[in-house]
Amino acid sequence: MPSPVATDAAPTTLQPPGRHATRWLILAVICVAQLTVILDNTVLNVAIPSLTKEMGATTADVQWMINAYSLVQSGLLLTAGNSADRYGRKKMLAVGLVLFGLASLGAALAQSPGQLIAARAGMGVGGALLVTTTLAVVMQIFDDEERPKAIGIWSSVNSLGFAAGPLIGGALLDRFWWGSLFLVNLPVAVIAVAAVVTLVPESKSRGGERPDLLGALLSMIGMVGVVFAIISGPRDGWLSGQVLISAAIGIAGLALFAGWELHTPHPMLDMHFFRNRRFIGAVSGGILVAFGMGGSMFLLTQHLQLVLGYGPLDAGLRMAPLAVTVILINFTGLGARLMPKFGTPGMIITGMSLLAAGLAAISVLGGHSYGGMLTGLIVMGIGVALAMPTMANAIMSAIPPAKAGVGAGVNGTLMEFGQGLGVAVLGAVLNIRFTALLPLVAAGAGSLSAALARTHTAAERTAVQDAFASGIGTSQLVGAAAVFLGGLLAAVLLRRAERTGQDQGAPEAQGGQEATGAATASGAPGTPPGMPHGPEAAAAAAE
Repeated sequence: MPSPVATDAAPTTLQPPGRHATRWLILAVICVAQLTVILDNTVLNVAIPSLTKEMGATTADVQWMINAYSLVQSGLLLTAGNSADRYGRKKMLAVGLVLFGLASLGAALAQSPGQLIAARAGMGVGGALLVTTTLAVVMQIFDDEERPKAIGIWSSVNSLGFAAGPLIGGALLDRFWWGSLFLVNLPVAVIAVAAVVTLVPESKSRGGERPDLLGALLSMIGMVGVVFAIISGPRDGWLSGQVLISAAIGIAGLALFAGWELHTPHPMLDMHFFRNRRFIGAVSGGILVAFGMGGSMFLLTQHLQLVLGYGPLDAGLRMAPLAVTVILINFTGLGARLMPKFGTPGMIITGMSLLAAGLAAISVLGGHSYGGMLTGLIVMGIGVALAMPTMANAIMSAIPPAKAGVGAGVNGTLMEFGQGLGVAVLGAVLNIRFTALLPLVAAGAGSLSAALARTHTAAERTAVQDAFASGIGTSQLVGAAAVFLGGLLAAVLLRRAERTGQDQGAPEAQGGQEATGAATASGAPGTPPGMPHGPEAAAAAAE
Protein backbone atom coordinates (compact mmCIF):
# COMPACT_ATOMS: atom_id res chain seq x y z
CA MET A 1 0.00 0.00 0.00
CA PRO A 2 1.66 3.25 -1.07
CA SER A 3 2.28 5.88 1.53
CA PRO A 4 0.11 9.00 1.26
CA VAL A 5 3.14 11.11 2.17
CA ALA A 6 5.46 12.14 -0.63
CA THR A 7 9.06 11.09 -0.15
CA ASP A 8 12.25 11.32 -2.15
CA ALA A 9 13.38 8.35 -4.22
CA ALA A 10 16.43 7.79 -2.02
CA PRO A 11 16.10 5.34 0.89
CA THR A 12 14.88 6.94 4.08
CA THR A 13 16.93 6.72 7.24
CA LEU A 14 14.87 8.72 9.73
CA GLN A 15 13.78 6.76 12.76
CA PRO A 16 10.32 7.24 14.24
CA PRO A 17 10.30 9.72 17.10
CA GLY A 18 11.89 8.06 20.08
CA ARG A 19 15.06 8.02 22.05
CA HIS A 20 17.52 9.68 19.69
CA ALA A 21 20.97 9.30 21.17
CA THR A 22 21.72 13.00 20.64
CA ARG A 23 18.21 14.33 21.27
CA TRP A 24 19.14 16.49 24.28
CA LEU A 25 22.16 17.92 22.48
CA ILE A 26 19.93 18.76 19.51
CA LEU A 27 17.49 20.44 21.88
CA ALA A 28 20.31 22.54 23.35
CA VAL A 29 21.33 23.67 19.85
CA ILE A 30 17.84 24.66 18.73
CA CYS A 31 17.15 26.39 22.07
CA VAL A 32 20.22 28.57 21.57
CA ALA A 33 18.99 29.41 18.06
CA GLN A 34 15.53 30.17 19.45
CA LEU A 35 17.04 32.36 22.16
CA THR A 36 18.70 34.65 19.61
CA VAL A 37 15.35 35.16 17.89
CA ILE A 38 13.59 36.11 21.13
CA LEU A 39 16.44 38.36 22.28
CA ASP A 40 16.18 40.42 19.11
CA ASN A 41 12.53 41.17 19.91
CA THR A 42 13.62 43.26 22.90
CA VAL A 43 17.36 43.95 22.77
CA LEU A 44 17.11 46.98 20.48
CA ASN A 45 14.95 48.97 22.91
CA VAL A 46 17.96 49.86 25.06
CA ALA A 47 19.87 51.19 22.03
CA ILE A 48 17.31 53.84 21.08
CA PRO A 49 19.32 56.79 22.52
CA SER A 50 22.49 55.59 20.76
CA LEU A 51 20.72 55.14 17.42
CA THR A 52 19.12 58.56 17.67
CA LYS A 53 22.46 60.21 18.40
CA GLU A 54 24.84 58.29 16.11
CA MET A 55 22.55 57.72 13.11
CA GLY A 56 20.42 60.81 13.39
CA ALA A 57 17.37 58.53 13.45
CA THR A 58 13.98 60.17 13.83
CA THR A 59 11.25 58.81 16.09
CA ALA A 60 9.58 57.23 13.05
CA ASP A 61 12.89 55.62 12.02
CA VAL A 62 13.35 54.10 15.47
CA GLN A 63 9.80 52.76 15.48
CA TRP A 64 10.36 51.05 12.13
CA MET A 65 13.73 49.66 13.28
CA ILE A 66 11.95 47.96 16.17
CA ASN A 67 8.73 46.99 14.37
CA ALA A 68 10.16 45.78 11.03
CA TYR A 69 11.45 42.65 12.77
CA SER A 70 8.19 41.68 14.49
CA LEU A 71 5.99 42.61 11.52
CA VAL A 72 7.90 40.47 9.03
CA GLN A 73 8.26 37.60 11.48
CA SER A 74 4.57 37.50 12.41
CA GLY A 75 3.50 37.77 8.78
CA LEU A 76 5.65 34.83 7.68
CA LEU A 77 5.11 32.32 10.51
CA LEU A 78 2.46 30.21 8.77
CA THR A 79 4.30 30.34 5.44
CA ALA A 80 7.57 29.40 7.13
CA GLY A 81 5.96 26.43 8.87
CA ASN A 82 4.38 25.26 5.62
CA SER A 83 7.74 25.55 3.84
CA ALA A 84 9.41 23.47 6.56
CA ASP A 85 6.82 20.70 6.15
CA ARG A 86 7.17 20.75 2.37
CA TYR A 87 10.90 21.18 1.80
CA GLY A 88 12.36 19.72 4.98
CA ARG A 89 12.52 20.94 8.57
CA LYS A 90 16.26 20.45 8.91
CA LYS A 91 16.87 22.28 5.64
CA MET A 92 14.65 25.23 6.57
CA LEU A 93 16.21 25.40 10.04
CA ALA A 94 19.66 25.72 8.46
CA VAL A 95 18.37 28.29 5.94
CA GLY A 96 16.80 30.30 8.75
CA LEU A 97 20.06 30.36 10.70
CA VAL A 98 22.03 31.48 7.64
CA LEU A 99 19.53 34.25 6.83
CA PHE A 100 19.43 35.37 10.44
CA GLY A 101 23.23 35.49 10.66
CA LEU A 102 23.68 37.39 7.38
CA ALA A 103 20.94 39.88 8.27
CA SER A 104 22.53 40.37 11.71
CA LEU A 105 25.85 41.18 10.04
CA GLY A 106 24.05 43.65 7.77
CA ALA A 107 22.41 45.27 10.80
CA ALA A 108 25.75 45.62 12.61
CA LEU A 109 27.34 47.29 9.55
CA ALA A 110 24.36 49.53 8.69
CA GLN A 111 25.26 53.16 8.03
CA SER A 112 21.77 54.64 7.79
CA PRO A 113 18.33 54.10 9.33
CA GLY A 114 17.04 52.66 6.05
CA GLN A 115 19.79 50.04 5.93
CA LEU A 116 19.14 49.02 9.52
CA ILE A 117 15.38 48.75 8.90
CA ALA A 118 16.02 46.52 5.86
CA ALA A 119 18.42 44.33 7.85
CA ARG A 120 15.90 43.98 10.67
CA ALA A 121 13.28 42.88 8.14
CA GLY A 122 15.74 40.26 6.87
CA MET A 123 16.24 39.07 10.43
CA GLY A 124 12.47 38.70 10.69
CA VAL A 125 12.47 36.30 7.71
CA GLY A 126 15.14 34.14 9.36
CA GLY A 127 13.38 34.43 12.71
CA ALA A 128 10.08 33.13 11.28
CA LEU A 129 11.87 30.04 9.95
CA LEU A 130 13.61 29.45 13.27
CA VAL A 131 10.51 29.82 15.44
CA THR A 132 8.57 27.26 13.40
CA THR A 133 11.30 24.72 12.66
CA THR A 134 12.72 24.53 16.18
CA LEU A 135 9.37 23.44 17.67
CA ALA A 136 8.71 21.10 14.74
CA VAL A 137 12.09 19.40 15.33
CA VAL A 138 11.26 18.97 19.03
CA MET A 139 8.08 17.15 18.02
CA GLN A 140 10.10 15.01 15.62
CA ILE A 141 12.92 13.78 17.89
CA PHE A 142 11.15 13.28 21.24
CA ASP A 143 8.62 10.58 22.04
CA ASP A 144 5.40 11.09 23.98
CA GLU A 145 7.03 10.43 27.36
CA GLU A 146 9.82 13.00 27.04
CA ARG A 147 8.09 15.53 24.82
CA PRO A 148 6.38 17.54 27.62
CA LYS A 149 9.73 18.15 29.33
CA ALA A 150 11.41 19.04 26.01
CA ILE A 151 8.65 21.49 25.08
CA GLY A 152 8.85 22.93 28.60
CA ILE A 153 12.56 23.65 28.13
CA TRP A 154 11.91 25.09 24.65
CA SER A 155 9.16 27.29 26.08
CA SER A 156 11.41 28.48 28.92
CA VAL A 157 13.78 29.92 26.35
CA ASN A 158 11.04 32.37 25.33
CA SER A 159 10.74 33.67 28.89
CA LEU A 160 14.52 33.83 29.24
CA GLY A 161 14.83 35.79 26.00
CA PHE A 162 12.30 38.44 26.96
CA ALA A 163 13.88 38.91 30.39
CA ALA A 164 17.51 38.79 29.22
CA GLY A 165 17.16 41.06 26.19
CA PRO A 166 17.38 44.40 28.02
CA LEU A 167 20.06 43.06 30.39
CA ILE A 168 22.32 41.78 27.61
CA GLY A 169 21.71 44.91 25.55
CA GLY A 170 22.57 47.17 28.46
CA ALA A 171 25.75 45.24 29.27
CA LEU A 172 26.97 45.38 25.64
CA LEU A 173 26.20 49.08 25.28
CA ASP A 174 28.18 49.83 28.43
CA ARG A 175 31.34 48.55 26.66
CA PHE A 176 30.75 48.57 22.89
CA TRP A 177 28.83 50.39 20.16
CA TRP A 178 25.23 49.58 19.22
CA GLY A 179 26.29 47.23 16.40
CA SER A 180 27.55 44.75 18.99
CA LEU A 181 23.90 43.91 19.73
CA PHE A 182 23.80 42.16 16.35
CA LEU A 183 27.36 40.88 16.04
CA VAL A 184 26.82 38.51 18.98
CA ASN A 185 24.36 36.60 16.77
CA LEU A 186 27.09 35.60 14.28
CA PRO A 187 29.03 33.00 16.30
CA VAL A 188 25.73 31.57 17.53
CA ALA A 189 24.47 31.21 13.95
CA VAL A 190 27.71 29.62 12.69
CA ILE A 191 27.90 27.07 15.53
CA ALA A 192 24.18 26.29 15.27
CA VAL A 193 24.34 25.72 11.50
CA ALA A 194 27.23 23.27 11.93
CA ALA A 195 25.38 21.44 14.69
CA VAL A 196 22.11 21.30 12.73
CA VAL A 197 23.81 19.88 9.63
CA THR A 198 25.63 17.28 11.74
CA LEU A 199 23.01 16.25 14.29
CA VAL A 200 19.43 17.01 13.23
CA PRO A 201 17.61 14.32 11.19
CA GLU A 202 15.66 15.47 8.15
CA SER A 203 11.90 15.11 7.74
CA LYS A 204 9.42 16.49 5.25
CA SER A 205 5.85 15.62 4.51
CA ARG A 206 4.38 17.53 1.63
CA GLY A 207 6.71 17.22 -1.36
CA GLY A 208 3.94 16.05 -3.69
CA GLU A 209 1.58 19.00 -3.27
CA ARG A 210 1.55 22.27 -5.12
CA PRO A 211 2.58 25.28 -3.01
CA ASP A 212 -0.32 27.37 -1.73
CA LEU A 213 1.06 30.68 -2.98
CA LEU A 214 -2.20 32.65 -2.70
CA GLY A 215 -2.76 31.35 0.84
CA ALA A 216 0.76 32.44 1.77
CA LEU A 217 0.17 35.92 0.36
CA LEU A 218 -3.21 36.35 2.07
CA SER A 219 -1.87 35.15 5.43
CA MET A 220 1.00 37.64 5.23
CA ILE A 221 -1.31 40.54 4.33
CA GLY A 222 -3.74 39.61 7.11
CA MET A 223 -1.20 39.17 9.88
CA VAL A 224 0.91 42.21 8.98
CA GLY A 225 -2.21 44.39 8.79
CA VAL A 226 -3.55 43.27 12.17
CA VAL A 227 -0.19 43.37 13.97
CA PHE A 228 0.65 46.79 12.52
CA ALA A 229 -2.69 48.15 13.76
CA ILE A 230 -2.03 46.74 17.24
CA ILE A 231 1.47 48.23 17.29
CA SER A 232 0.34 51.63 15.98
CA GLY A 233 -2.84 52.00 18.05
CA PRO A 234 -1.28 53.16 21.34
CA ARG A 235 0.92 55.67 19.50
CA ASP A 236 -1.42 57.08 16.85
CA GLY A 237 -4.81 56.54 18.49
CA TRP A 238 -7.16 53.62 17.94
CA LEU A 239 -9.53 55.68 15.79
CA SER A 240 -6.84 57.21 13.60
CA GLY A 241 -7.10 56.62 9.86
CA GLN A 242 -3.82 54.71 9.70
CA VAL A 243 -4.86 52.24 12.41
CA LEU A 244 -8.39 51.72 11.07
CA ILE A 245 -7.19 51.16 7.48
CA SER A 246 -4.48 48.76 8.62
CA ALA A 247 -6.93 46.81 10.79
CA ALA A 248 -9.49 46.66 7.96
CA ILE A 249 -6.86 45.36 5.50
CA GLY A 250 -5.66 42.80 8.03
CA ILE A 251 -9.13 41.50 8.89
CA ALA A 252 -10.10 41.34 5.22
CA GLY A 253 -6.87 39.49 4.42
CA LEU A 254 -7.47 36.91 7.17
CA ALA A 255 -11.10 36.44 6.09
CA LEU A 256 -10.05 35.86 2.48
CA PHE A 257 -7.33 33.52 3.70
CA ALA A 258 -9.86 31.43 5.64
CA GLY A 259 -12.22 31.30 2.66
CA TRP A 260 -9.45 30.30 0.27
CA GLU A 261 -8.10 27.61 2.61
CA LEU A 262 -11.56 26.02 2.84
CA HIS A 263 -11.79 25.59 -0.93
CA THR A 264 -8.27 24.99 -2.24
CA PRO A 265 -7.37 21.29 -2.66
CA HIS A 266 -3.96 21.73 -1.00
CA PRO A 267 -4.43 24.25 1.84
CA MET A 268 -1.52 25.70 3.77
CA LEU A 269 -3.63 25.52 6.95
CA ASP A 270 -6.48 23.02 7.01
CA MET A 271 -9.35 25.05 8.50
CA HIS A 272 -11.05 21.83 9.63
CA PHE A 273 -8.61 21.86 12.53
CA PHE A 274 -10.90 24.48 14.03
CA ARG A 275 -13.58 21.81 14.44
CA ASN A 276 -11.33 20.02 16.91
CA ARG A 277 -12.18 21.01 20.50
CA ARG A 278 -8.68 20.12 21.65
CA PHE A 279 -7.18 22.47 19.10
CA ILE A 280 -9.65 25.28 19.87
CA GLY A 281 -9.16 24.89 23.62
CA ALA A 282 -5.38 25.03 23.35
CA VAL A 283 -5.44 27.97 20.93
CA SER A 284 -7.83 30.03 23.09
CA GLY A 285 -5.78 29.35 26.20
CA GLY A 286 -2.52 30.14 24.40
CA ILE A 287 -3.80 33.49 23.19
CA LEU A 288 -4.85 34.51 26.69
CA VAL A 289 -1.60 33.39 28.34
CA ALA A 290 0.27 35.49 25.76
CA PHE A 291 -2.27 38.28 26.39
CA GLY A 292 -1.52 38.26 30.11
CA MET A 293 2.25 37.95 29.64
CA GLY A 294 2.57 40.56 26.89
CA GLY A 295 0.35 43.08 28.61
CA SER A 296 1.87 42.60 32.05
CA MET A 297 5.46 42.90 30.79
CA PHE A 298 4.50 46.14 29.04
CA LEU A 299 2.88 47.51 32.20
CA LEU A 300 5.54 46.31 34.65
CA THR A 301 8.37 47.87 32.69
CA GLN A 302 6.62 51.25 32.92
CA HIS A 303 5.72 50.71 36.57
CA LEU A 304 9.29 49.93 37.62
CA GLN A 305 10.79 52.87 35.75
CA LEU A 306 8.12 55.57 35.89
CA VAL A 307 6.55 54.91 39.29
CA LEU A 308 9.22 53.16 41.37
CA GLY A 309 12.06 55.12 39.75
CA TYR A 310 14.42 52.34 38.58
CA GLY A 311 16.68 52.75 35.56
CA PRO A 312 16.34 50.44 32.50
CA LEU A 313 19.00 47.97 33.65
CA ASP A 314 17.73 47.86 37.24
CA ALA A 315 14.16 47.43 35.99
CA GLY A 316 15.28 44.51 33.83
CA LEU A 317 17.00 42.85 36.77
CA ARG A 318 13.85 43.17 38.86
CA MET A 319 11.78 41.49 36.14
CA ALA A 320 14.16 38.52 36.05
CA PRO A 321 12.52 36.48 38.87
CA LEU A 322 9.62 35.68 36.56
CA ALA A 323 11.92 34.15 33.93
CA VAL A 324 14.09 32.43 36.55
CA THR A 325 11.02 30.74 38.06
CA VAL A 326 9.87 29.49 34.65
CA ILE A 327 13.34 28.14 33.86
CA LEU A 328 13.76 26.37 37.21
CA ILE A 329 10.41 24.59 36.94
CA ASN A 330 10.81 23.49 33.33
CA PHE A 331 14.50 22.58 33.40
CA THR A 332 13.94 20.40 36.48
CA GLY A 333 11.05 18.70 34.69
CA LEU A 334 8.54 19.49 37.45
CA GLY A 335 5.83 20.45 34.98
CA ALA A 336 6.37 17.28 32.92
CA ARG A 337 6.13 15.14 36.08
CA LEU A 338 2.85 16.79 37.08
CA MET A 339 1.27 16.26 33.65
CA PRO A 340 0.24 12.60 34.17
CA LYS A 341 -1.33 13.49 37.52
CA PHE A 342 -3.28 16.59 36.49
CA GLY A 343 -3.84 15.92 32.78
CA THR A 344 -3.83 18.59 30.10
CA PRO A 345 -7.03 20.40 31.25
CA GLY A 346 -5.90 20.32 34.89
CA MET A 347 -2.44 21.68 34.06
CA ILE A 348 -3.91 24.51 32.00
CA ILE A 349 -6.51 25.61 34.55
CA THR A 350 -3.91 25.40 37.36
CA GLY A 351 -1.29 27.32 35.40
CA MET A 352 -3.64 30.03 34.18
CA SER A 353 -5.19 30.43 37.64
CA LEU A 354 -1.70 30.97 39.08
CA LEU A 355 -0.87 33.43 36.32
CA ALA A 356 -4.08 35.33 37.11
CA ALA A 357 -3.28 35.23 40.83
CA GLY A 358 0.17 36.65 40.16
CA LEU A 359 -1.27 39.53 38.14
CA ALA A 360 -3.77 40.24 40.91
CA ALA A 361 -1.02 40.13 43.56
CA ILE A 362 1.02 42.68 41.61
CA SER A 363 -2.06 44.89 41.35
CA VAL A 364 -2.90 44.71 45.07
CA LEU A 365 0.56 44.46 46.66
CA GLY A 366 2.98 45.98 44.18
CA GLY A 367 1.66 49.50 43.69
CA HIS A 368 4.43 51.20 45.64
CA SER A 369 6.59 48.27 46.76
CA TYR A 370 8.87 45.97 44.82
CA GLY A 371 8.47 43.34 47.55
CA GLY A 372 4.79 42.94 46.73
CA MET A 373 5.59 42.87 43.02
CA LEU A 374 8.21 40.16 43.56
CA THR A 375 5.60 37.84 45.07
CA GLY A 376 3.38 38.32 42.05
CA LEU A 377 6.24 37.73 39.60
CA ILE A 378 7.13 34.39 41.20
CA VAL A 379 3.51 33.22 41.21
CA MET A 380 3.18 34.32 37.57
CA GLY A 381 6.32 32.38 36.70
CA ILE A 382 4.92 29.18 38.20
CA GLY A 383 1.70 29.65 36.24
CA VAL A 384 3.47 30.30 32.95
CA ALA A 385 5.76 27.29 33.46
CA LEU A 386 2.76 24.99 33.90
CA ALA A 387 0.38 26.43 31.31
CA MET A 388 2.43 27.51 28.30
CA PRO A 389 4.30 24.25 27.50
CA THR A 390 1.08 22.28 28.09
CA MET A 391 -0.80 24.37 25.56
CA ALA A 392 2.01 24.20 23.01
CA ASN A 393 2.00 20.43 23.37
CA ALA A 394 -1.81 20.34 23.05
CA ILE A 395 -1.74 22.42 19.87
CA MET A 396 0.98 20.33 18.28
CA SER A 397 -0.63 17.01 19.23
CA ALA A 398 -3.97 18.14 17.78
CA ILE A 399 -2.29 18.50 14.36
CA PRO A 400 -0.87 15.50 12.44
CA PRO A 401 2.93 15.25 12.79
CA ALA A 402 3.10 15.54 9.00
CA LYS A 403 2.09 19.19 9.51
CA ALA A 404 4.30 19.91 12.51
CA GLY A 405 5.73 23.01 10.85
CA VAL A 406 2.29 24.50 10.28
CA GLY A 407 1.38 23.63 13.87
CA ALA A 408 4.45 25.49 15.09
CA GLY A 409 3.46 28.40 12.84
CA VAL A 410 -0.01 28.48 14.42
CA ASN A 411 1.55 28.42 17.90
CA GLY A 412 3.93 31.26 17.05
CA THR A 413 1.20 33.31 15.36
CA LEU A 414 -1.16 33.13 18.31
CA MET A 415 1.69 34.10 20.68
CA GLU A 416 2.44 37.18 18.56
CA PHE A 417 -1.24 38.07 18.36
CA GLY A 418 -1.89 37.50 22.06
CA GLN A 419 1.07 39.59 23.17
CA GLY A 420 0.12 42.46 20.87
CA LEU A 421 -3.49 42.29 22.01
CA GLY A 422 -2.40 42.31 25.66
CA VAL A 423 -0.33 45.46 25.16
CA ALA A 424 -3.18 47.13 23.27
CA VAL A 425 -6.06 46.26 25.62
CA LEU A 426 -4.29 46.64 28.96
CA GLY A 427 -2.58 49.80 27.74
CA ALA A 428 -6.00 51.23 26.84
CA VAL A 429 -7.36 50.32 30.29
CA LEU A 430 -4.39 52.07 31.88
CA ASN A 431 -5.01 55.25 29.90
CA ILE A 432 -8.74 55.26 30.64
CA ARG A 433 -8.20 54.86 34.38
CA PHE A 434 -5.36 57.40 34.47
CA THR A 435 -7.43 59.99 32.62
CA ALA A 436 -10.51 59.34 34.78
CA LEU A 437 -8.54 60.00 37.99
CA LEU A 438 -6.81 63.16 36.73
CA PRO A 439 -8.84 64.45 33.78
CA LEU A 440 -7.33 67.95 33.73
CA VAL A 441 -3.74 66.70 33.88
CA ALA A 442 -3.80 63.39 32.02
CA ALA A 443 -6.23 64.18 29.20
CA GLY A 444 -4.23 64.58 26.01
CA ALA A 445 -0.91 64.14 27.77
CA GLY A 446 -0.20 60.87 26.00
CA SER A 447 2.25 59.57 28.61
CA LEU A 448 3.19 59.80 32.26
CA SER A 449 6.23 61.95 31.49
CA ALA A 450 4.06 64.42 29.56
CA ALA A 451 1.57 64.54 32.44
CA LEU A 452 4.37 65.12 34.95
CA ALA A 453 5.60 68.03 32.82
CA ARG A 454 2.28 69.76 33.48
CA THR A 455 2.71 69.66 37.26
CA HIS A 456 4.21 72.44 39.40
CA THR A 457 4.54 71.05 42.92
CA ALA A 458 5.75 67.85 44.57
CA ALA A 459 2.18 67.11 45.71
CA GLU A 460 0.92 67.34 42.12
CA ARG A 461 3.68 65.03 40.89
CA THR A 462 2.86 62.51 43.62
CA ALA A 463 -0.82 62.63 42.64
CA VAL A 464 0.07 61.95 39.00
CA GLN A 465 2.29 59.00 39.91
CA ASP A 466 -0.39 57.60 42.23
CA ALA A 467 -2.98 57.87 39.47
CA PHE A 468 -0.66 56.14 37.02
CA ALA A 469 0.03 53.36 39.53
CA SER A 470 -3.72 52.97 40.06
CA GLY A 471 -4.22 52.71 36.30
CA ILE A 472 -1.58 49.98 36.09
CA GLY A 473 -3.23 48.12 38.99
CA THR A 474 -6.61 48.24 37.29
CA SER A 475 -5.07 46.97 34.05
CA GLN A 476 -3.44 44.06 35.85
CA LEU A 477 -6.80 43.10 37.38
CA VAL A 478 -8.44 43.16 33.95
CA GLY A 479 -5.64 40.97 32.64
CA ALA A 480 -6.04 38.59 35.59
CA ALA A 481 -9.76 38.22 34.94
CA ALA A 482 -9.22 37.57 31.23
CA VAL A 483 -6.53 34.94 31.90
CA PHE A 484 -8.60 33.15 34.54
CA LEU A 485 -11.73 33.00 32.37
CA GLY A 486 -9.59 31.89 29.45
CA GLY A 487 -8.20 29.06 31.56
CA LEU A 488 -11.71 27.89 32.42
CA LEU A 489 -12.75 28.00 28.76
CA ALA A 490 -9.66 26.12 27.58
CA ALA A 491 -10.01 23.46 30.30
CA VAL A 492 -13.70 22.86 29.51
CA LEU A 493 -13.04 22.49 25.78
CA LEU A 494 -10.09 20.17 26.35
CA ARG A 495 -12.04 18.04 28.83
CA ARG A 496 -14.89 17.68 26.34
CA ALA A 497 -12.40 16.79 23.61
CA GLU A 498 -11.00 14.00 25.76
CA ARG A 499 -14.48 12.66 26.49
CA THR A 500 -15.48 12.63 22.80
CA GLY A 501 -12.28 10.98 21.58
CA GLN A 502 -10.62 14.09 20.11
CA ASP A 503 -7.85 13.78 22.67
CA GLN A 504 -5.12 13.37 20.09
CA GLY A 505 -4.59 13.90 16.40
CA ALA A 506 -6.40 15.58 13.62
CA PRO A 507 -10.12 16.24 13.56
CA GLU A 508 -12.35 13.68 11.97
CA ALA A 509 -12.70 15.81 8.88
CA GLN A 510 -9.03 15.28 8.26
CA GLY A 511 -9.44 11.54 8.00
CA GLY A 512 -6.56 9.83 6.31
CA GLN A 513 -5.56 12.70 4.07
CA GLU A 514 -2.05 12.88 5.54
CA ALA A 515 0.04 10.34 7.33
CA THR A 516 2.38 11.37 10.05
CA GLY A 517 5.71 12.88 9.18
CA ALA A 518 7.20 11.36 12.31
CA ALA A 519 4.97 8.39 13.09
CA THR A 520 5.10 6.57 16.40
CA ALA A 521 6.20 2.98 15.92
CA SER A 522 4.31 -0.06 17.19
CA GLY A 523 1.22 1.90 18.12
CA ALA A 524 3.01 3.91 20.78
CA PRO A 525 0.92 6.22 22.96
CA GLY A 526 -0.05 9.41 21.23
CA THR A 527 -0.52 7.95 17.73
CA PRO A 528 -3.51 9.84 16.32
CA PRO A 529 -6.69 7.77 15.94
CA GLY A 530 -7.06 6.37 12.45
CA MET A 531 -3.34 6.69 11.67
CA PRO A 532 -1.27 3.60 10.74
CA HIS A 533 0.61 1.73 13.46
CA GLY A 534 3.80 -0.28 13.57
CA PRO A 535 5.44 -1.06 10.19
CA GLU A 536 2.78 0.88 8.28
CA ALA A 537 3.51 3.93 10.39
CA ALA A 538 7.22 3.62 9.76
CA ALA A 539 6.60 3.26 6.04
CA ALA A 540 4.45 6.36 6.08
CA ALA A 541 7.13 8.40 7.83
CA ALA A 542 8.64 11.22 5.83
CA GLU A 543 12.28 11.34 4.82
